[in-house]
Amino acid sequence: MQTILVVDDELSMREFLKILLEKEGYRILTAADGAEALSLAGQNSIDLVVSDIRMPGISGLELLAVLKEKNADLPVIMITAFASPDDAVTAMKNGAFDYITKPFNVDEIKSVIYSATTQSPEKFSQSLPDDFPEIIGQGPEMVKIFDLIKRIAPTPANILIYGESGTGKELVAKAIHRHSRVADNPFVPITCSAIPESLLESELFGHVKGSFTGAIADKAGLFQQADNGTAFLDEIGELTPIIQTKLLRVLQEREFMPVGSPKTQQVNVRIIAATNRNLEDEIIAGNFREDLYYRLAVVPIRVPPLRERKEDVSLLVEHFLKKYSNIMGKEVQTISSYGLEVLMEYDFPGNVRELENIIERGVALESSNIILPESLILSLHKKNAHSSQKIEEALFTAAHSEQELFERGMEEVLIDVEKEMIQYALEKSGNSKMGAAELLKISFRSLRYKTKKYGIG
Repeated sequence: MQTILVVDDELSMREFLKILLEKEGYRILTAADGAEALSLAGQNSIDLVVSDIRMPGISGLELLAVLKEKNADLPVIMITAFASPDDAVTAMKNGAFDYITKPFNVDEIKSVIYSATTQSPEKFSQSLPDDFPEIIGQGPEMVKIFDLIKRIAPTPANILIYGESGTGKELVAKAIHRHSRVADNPFVPITCSAIPESLLESELFGHVKGSFTGAIADKAGLFQQADNGTAFLDEIGELTPIIQTKLLRVLQEREFMPVGSPKTQQVNVRIIAATNRNLEDEIIAGNFREDLYYRLAVVPIRVPPLRERKEDVSLLVEHFLKKYSNIMGKEVQTISSYGLEVLMEYDFPGNVRELENIIERGVALESSNIILPESLILSLHKKNAHSSQKIEEALFTAAHSEQELFERGMEEVLIDVEKEMIQYALEKSGNSKMGAAELLKISFRSLRYKTKKYGIG
């Protein structure tokens, strides 16, 4: 049984929290002021402190400072008046696990306390792998990629990197080049979809003067620029059949012909390609050459979407906070635990690129030096226009008859009603807890607590 110390100068609040949290299975100690709280903390093993901020004598913020000085790992949740967000910011800066504003929702405080007693506060103390400073990640999926890069980088094998947009495929390509035997030679990237079809051949293979209107001088293409180095072809699935044929010749014969030139040129280049498409499906559909695919995918590497490596979110957040604080001349040093919790529950359809955008926007919007949930703007699924009506219909699925309603009792039936509404809202929001909470008109914390309580999702 974990022990929680509740500190508040209002007797009614102490008694309310004591009754509420004892029902949740915690041992509760209460103190009317900071001095009494310090005395109890010195005599007991405390797992969590829940303290009001505004109290006579030793304030909650002063109590927080003393408690953290004695035990830096002790989670402390601060309760603050709704009209004093500055206090909340100060509390988070000084090491509070989280804060709750008055008046608060019962499920909200249960959820925060559950988080504080089941996990240690998020700390950005992990170090990144020294060999791969350009790639942020320490989870098992990324460790596999790091190991693969070390094994294949020294070889001349061509590589196909595949994964969703925004996962960091070019960063992986750069890491491969940096660990290769040609690391001191050029790394030349090109995004195949970003160049008009009429110009792409020239960009890849170069051209000679007068070969077409506007060709006023000879131009070296990608392969000539990357000779003895690495050519990175992003969005390789966008190549036309003609360009695919010419690329195949580069891979097979190690030669190419500039546009308008009658002569071939030899080239020694390693090709790393990337795509967000399923090229095997494109082969079946007749859009991509099978022989080219096998030449490119000597070693395939899959970069996982961010939703499959949530353990790296905190590291990425720290990295982007530092980056955009420096760029914008701000000192946004961290993110609140609730803010990080919101991000951990989000699926990131735009992957790492979307997370970077969210943090950049959060740093720009935040007026303090800590990102609060209010500064996080996420893309939620669109709501069905008839969702509210259908949620109302879900109210009647819990009790099938008047007799059953009164036999089971109100509390038991209402639990089933909650479950039905939550499940329906999750379905309509594409399993987005943020979207479901908005649809149900409850806080994200409340929904998170209820889904854990009922084993939903």
